[in-house]
Amino acid sequence: MSVKIRLQRHGKKNKPFFWIVAADARSTRDGRYLEKLGTYNPNTNPATIDLDVDGAVKWLQNGAQPTDTAKAILSYKGALLKNHLAGGVRKGALTQEQAAEKFNAWLEEKGAKVTSKSEGLTKAQADAKAKALAAEKAVNEARIAAAAKVEEVAEEVAEVEAAVEETTEETTAE
Repeated sequence: MSVKIRLQRHGKKNKPFFWIVAADARSTRDGRYLEKLGTYNPNTNPATIDLDVDGAVKWLQNGAQPTDTAKAILSYKGALLKNHLAGGVRKGALTQEQAAEKFNAWLEEKGAKVTSKSEGLTKAQADAKAKALAAEKAVNEARIAAAAKVEEVAEEVAEVEAAVEETTEETTAE
């Protein structure tokens, strides 16, 4: 029995939500699975991924083959790196402590990249909001200025009409 680590689709139409599972290669996409390893939500920015890294490494060491998308997710979360380091420990190239140290250093670096991206996104949203507010203020000021001009013109027209009425009354009185 060959095992694949793949995505199992859940969620609504046009709102996908995936489970990351280890399943028999012969089972259907959303069918029976052997173990649920995590979840993947592509609807958020950045995408939300919860993964049991140790469980994924266990399945990789037992010969499970990840699909292309699952492989990208496992690489993003460090499961492939941890599997690689575990292979080095088995061969004697590294000690368990060195492997753990390398993995933790990689995790910290990756966490810093993710937080900087999310901060950049929030900053971009705030800038867009400020720009929209400034544009709205400019439109409001233009509208107020136009309304003031209309009032001035209306007052001038009223004065002219009053003057015209006075002159017509004077001419009719004569």
